[in-house]
Amino acid sequence: MRAFRLILLSLLLLVASSACGSAPAPGASAPPPTAAVRSTDLPHASADSAGRYDIGAPALMTDLWVDPVHGADSHSGASRDQALRTISAAWNQIPTATPLTNGYRIWLVAGDYTEDYFPVYWEQRYGTQTAPIIIQSADGPLAARLQGSLNVYDVRYLYWIDLEVRNAGDVFHCELCDHLLLRGVRFDGGNRQAHETIKVNQSRDVYIEDSDIGGSYENAIDFVAVQYGHIVGNRIHTADDWCIYLKGGSAYYRIEGNEIYDCGTGGFTAGQGTGFEYMVSPWLHYEAYDLKFINNVVHDTEGAGFGVNGGYNILLAYNTLYRVGTRSHGMEFVFGLRTCDGDTARCSANQSAGGWGTANSQEEPIPNRNLYVFNNILYNPAGVQSQWQHFAIYGPRQPSPGSNIPAPARTDDNLQIRGNLIWNGPADLPLGIGDGEACQAGNPTCNADQLRADNAINTIEPALVDPAHGDFRPVAGGSVFGVTTFAIPAFPAWASLTPPVPAGNLDNTVATDRAGNPRTASGPPGAYTGQDAATFRRSYLPLVVSVT
Repeated sequence: MRAFRLILLSLLLLVASSACGSAPAPGASAPPPTAAVRSTDLPHASADSAGRYDIGAPALMTDLWVDPVHGADSHSGASRDQALRTISAAWNQIPTATPLTNGYRIWLVAGDYTEDYFPVYWEQRYGTQTAPIIIQSADGPLAARLQGSLNVYDVRYLYWIDLEVRNAGDVFHCELCDHLLLRGVRFDGGNRQAHETIKVNQSRDVYIEDSDIGGSYENAIDFVAVQYGHIVGNRIHTADDWCIYLKGGSAYYRIEGNEIYDCGTGGFTAGQGTGFEYMVSPWLHYEAYDLKFINNVVHDTEGAGFGVNGGYNILLAYNTLYRVGTRSHGMEFVFGLRTCDGDTARCSANQSAGGWGTANSQEEPIPNRNLYVFNNILYNPAGVQSQWQHFAIYGPRQPSPGSNIPAPARTDDNLQIRGNLIWNGPADLPLGIGDGEACQAGNPTCNADQLRADNAINTIEPALVDPAHGDFRPVAGGSVFGVTTFAIPAFPAWASLTPPVPAGNLDNTVATDRAGNPRTASGPPGAYTGQDAATFRRSYLPLVVSVT
């Protein structure tokens, strides 16, 4: 049963920086062009002390003002009293298809901007690190409201700040983005009316911070072939499929401090299924590489709270899952799927380069390797349980000859599930590793005896302050503090693949909790380490109160 929610939005950070690119028909991911703007040797953004994207202090910036009520496109736009009427007029003042030496900041005066006020496609504007393009609400968070689909294509260093974007299509779609920042933005697809709320494909350095993202009949966030960035401090919710997944060779992401809830298939997954032609070299093997999903709260999902579908070096640590898996299982570690969706020439080229897949429509199993699932809480209170089992961990499968996929493909190659506190259904609820499944007795890192020894499964009920109403902190001195947790090891040496894939971050240190408190080696599982009211949430995190 879906919960009604009262959403109280706290103050969001101002000022920002990054870039974008847009896309074709709603829901479609265009194959990457032969000459992509993305190269692995370009610099990546630094982060500030709170882990946010650091835009620095661009010196040369032209301010352009837009006022939908009092502005006129015959004005210069140089000041509020000379504001333009449409965003399109401001956008058209930015030079096209050439790297900028002078940045542009478009200030949007409070009001409603319907689709006739802004471009159909925002394309081929090339900001730089020292000369970005910033589109920002001038009169405070969410005061400027864009009512229509935002389609962005081949744009660099583009930063969207403190806006509201509302429509029932693809709310925000960006293709060939290069340094895109979405900060303090509400993306609203209505009552599950949007196809997808945020869709990004074939892009790099994409950062989503302190935003509210929801309202899709598919996914709230869908990344395909996106490398480098983070997704932090957001509220991601209200979708019939997954709340969020990163797939298609997406890599090098930190997903931290988010609240993820009210979705159908599940909360978060690393990987899923992708058409082979949509992948970008050299990330042509796993669905996801080097993702760190930490300090998140996931609640009220019909499917798994989190999972991995074809991932390599995936960390899932110190998260709190609550009321999850009611139609299936609590956590999943299963195959990704790979097909060719019609562009057989590109699929064949990716296969010839060493990528995993074929040039036909048959689904190929993409394995998992090095999944570390450490020190999480999965709490389903009385009356709630995952329907069938605790875990879904699939047994080995045989890929097609010539697909380049290791045979047999496995989901449990160095799968480590340790230090988790799980309270879910009756004492005899199956683990989910029966005959024909993975994690059998011969697997030293994952088997039935190990899972029961290294995790508290239906032996300790978590004592949380008030999870039914949004407070997921552990009760001071309560049962959560008696659970054995484990130090998280670094990942093994980066794999040698063809074509070679740039190495990710092997270190798995999680230094702080969701509230910014330091973690210790003997600290409790879950997103929070304590009940100190002063550090309940960082000030930039959205506040959600659930009322059943």
